[in-house]
Amino acid sequence: MNLSATEEQLMNFIWEKETAFMKDILEAYPEPKPAPTTIATLLKRLTDKGALGFKTFGNSREYFPLYSKSEYFSGKVNNLIKNFFNDSPSQFASFFTKETNLNQEQLESLKSIIEDQIKSKKP
Repeated sequence: MNLSATEEQLMNFIWEKETAFMKDILEAYPEPKPAPTTIATLLKRLTDKGALGFKTFGNSREYFPLYSKSEYFSGKVNNLIKNFFNDSPSQFASFFTKETNLNQEQLESLKSIIEDQIKSKKP
């Protein structure tokens, strides 16, 4: 699933709160706040895309995410690897470690994470 930056911003709020009514979402936005119709449009788009579900309470809807933030970003990273790195995690890792100017400590931390994953995959 691909979300726009604005949709991701709204989803981040809902992931953090776990559930939210439109009034909660409006209150969370900094000034100048978007129009309620803008938020309603975003909520409808996210519902149509299968990102949000809702429960109805009278005239109000309580929105909740249909998948976790981790699931969403895992999909984004996997698509990035597939589309820009020929479906090669090694090419992605090489690019990431060379092009992001990581310091020694950060590289050691990544190495430790990878080693832990290797250990967890052994039979």
